Amino acid sequence: MRRIRLGMVGGGKDAFIGAVHRYASRLDDRFVLVAGALSSTPEKSLESGRALGLPEDRIYPDFDSMAAAEAARDDGVEAVAIVTPNHMHAPAAKAFLSRGIHVICDKPLTATLDEARELVAVAKSSDALFVLTHNYTGYPLMRHARQMVADGKLGNIRVVQVEYAQDWLTEEAGGENKQADWRTDPARSGVGGSTGDIGTHAYNLACFVSGLSLDSLAADLQSFVPGRRVDDNGHVLLRFKGGARGMLWCSQVAPGNENRLTLRVYGDKGGLSWGQENPNVMEYTPFGEPTQLLTRNGASGAQDGVRIPGGHPEGYLEGFANIYVAAADAIEAARSGQISHAAYPTINDGLAGVIFVDACVRSSANNASWVSVADQ
Repeated sequence: MRRIRLGMVGGGKDAFIGAVHRYASRLDDRFVLVAGALSSTPEKSLESGRALGLPEDRIYPDFDSMAAAEAARDDGVEAVAIVTPNHMHAPAAKAFLSRGIHVICDKPLTATLDEARELVAVAKSSDALFVLTHNYTGYPLMRHARQMVADGKLGNIRVVQVEYAQDWLTEEAGGENKQADWRTDPARSGVGGSTGDIGTHAYNLACFVSGLSLDSLAADLQSFVPGRRVDDNGHVLLRFKGGARGMLWCSQVAPGNENRLTLRVYGDKGGLSWGQENPNVMEYTPFGEPTQLLTRNGASGAQDGVRIPGGHPEGYLEGFANIYVAAADAIEAARSGQISHAAYPTINDGLAGVIFVDACVRSSANNASWVSVADQ
């Protein structure tokens, strides 16, 4: 099977998320990085490209020149990973989609709702695929939980609770912290701070596992650090279509929490509980029975996306890689003119995430009033 030629926009040699995408793309040997516009300046892009071993004629000063040049090559990139700050997702994605190059984009989809809708229109008019890296949907036990819900193991879903708590922005971050610098700048992150950065992950995972669609929400957002222009904490009440209720908490100012994403789903026949920091174990409790401990690739049958025997931990990078595997499968199918069922988060999932953030901001600005998202 020929490796898929991959390009990258953003994600230079010192960028955390760029390295994660590169690791994930190569874990199953389905992609090979051949080109990139890796930084906001031509000099830094060239430095990063050299460090990553790219040929100099395929290290570009910006994504526009990269898209044009690679589309004209017989051996040009077939897909591009976009790992820039949020405000650059839309223009970069458009440049490649319009030339028929598949896009694998980090979340959130865009910085604003208007941009998201415009990008959806471009994607629908393109023959290229659009993959959104909501990587937590790639965890084997989350895929297993989704199937358990679909199979009726929990019965009718009543309550969904999801939390994503971190502490790294508890204090004002200086300009030397590049990750904090752009994530707390609304011009680059979008209007949502913690809601866009980690709240979208929590929201996406809750919907992915439960199979529910949101009807309306009421959000109370805070910017606890003085002078911070985006939210760093949010409490959101959720009303799902069909009557289920939910609560979402996202925070980047919660000391003692490194990357604590937790999900609990309760129906009239049972409940599930899972935490990302210990992702190989999930609790399942049928109503009136003892709690069962389900393990990845154990007797529970949670095997979708598993690479190694039970008892050998898998986690963040492997979950990310499962999204890349699904993208590779779809690209392989597209090569032969086939249409594959999307086993990855799509641009519609991305639009739903931006709608969620926009609704949270509008609700909080109006004293946490209820805001409908059903017709967005």
